[in-house]
Amino acid sequence: MLRSNQRSMSKRLSLTLNVLTSLDRVDYDRYAIEVRSLGLDYGNRRIGLALSDSSGTLARPWQVLERQHSPNNEAIDQVLKSIRQLQSEEDGLGCVVVGLPTHLDGTPSEQTVQVQAFVDALRKRTEVPVSFQDERLSSYEAERLLAIRETDWRKRKSRLDAAAAAVILQDYLDTTKV
Repeated sequence: MLRSNQRSMSKRLSLTLNVLTSLDRVDYDRYAIEVRSLGLDYGNRRIGLALSDSSGTLARPWQVLERQHSPNNEAIDQVLKSIRQLQSEEDGLGCVVVGLPTHLDGTPSEQTVQVQAFVDALRKRTEVPVSFQDERLSSYEAERLLAIRETDWRKRKSRLDAAAAAVILQDYLDTTKV
């Protein structure tokens, strides 16, 4: 009787370990495909960068790259450096989302052509997928959100571009979530 209980318990333990090992494998596979996204708010003076979490749920401001009226090639090099840095980290990088500026009625603006040229050049130099996201009113929304915490506009100004990139990226995440 004792041996029978031991065999039965041994079988249950073995079955439980197999199930747990199987679950660990499933979780690993699920997390292995979850990577971050990078949001960009491209401007003439600065490029705001935002990152999502690896689940693709939340976007947060990350950093601001100063352009100082540099040519597009230097701006692309700066962004590529950030892309490569993110790719080398454990959470990786799955895509880049660039805000596409248009007028409020949806027609292209002067900045639209510059952003499209920047993205075309960026796509030629990276294997990471690059997508557009409508950025209408993103700076306004970012300014409104920053004003809740910081009343001094001079302090908000330095973080505005990264916050706008976070708004753009969050819009993208919200519209592409399955």
